Parts: sequence; C-alpha cells; structure tokens
Amino acid sequence: MESWNDILLDLKKRGLQCEQAIAIGDGALGFWKALAEAFPSTRPQRCWVHKTNNVLNYLPKHKQPTAKSDLQDI
Repeated sequence: MESWNDILLDLKKRGLQCEQAIAIGDGALGFWKALAEAFPSTRPQRCWVHKTNNVLNYLPKHKQPTAKSDLQDI
C-alpha cells in the first residue's frame, strides 16, 4: 500500500485539485486502501476486463465463450 499512497499523494502535490468521482482498478487491495486515504470521496470501480475474467473462471470452459459475449452485451 505504501507505494500506492506515495503515487496518489504525489498527484496531489503536483496539482490534482479536485477529487475524482470514480477510480477504476484491477482489484489490488493496496490501491483501494490508499485511494480511500488520499481521496476519500472517490468511488472505486472494478475494471470490467478483470470482473469479466473472474466471472468466467467459475464457468465450465465450454460455456465461457457464450457467457463472455453475453457479459459484453450487458
């Protein structure tokens, strides 16, 4: 988490004035914790690619192509 904290605080130092409405990431827990400390009102959102991959991992291989297409349509 320390490195994410450093990056986010450096953004503030370099002039990022307003908090962003949303931050998109891959689910790295250190990032979300550092984001909550540096920009408390910014909402986290999981990246759709990672979210889709996590869903597909729970399905049998033969169902994954159809499920992936359906998820992309959503």
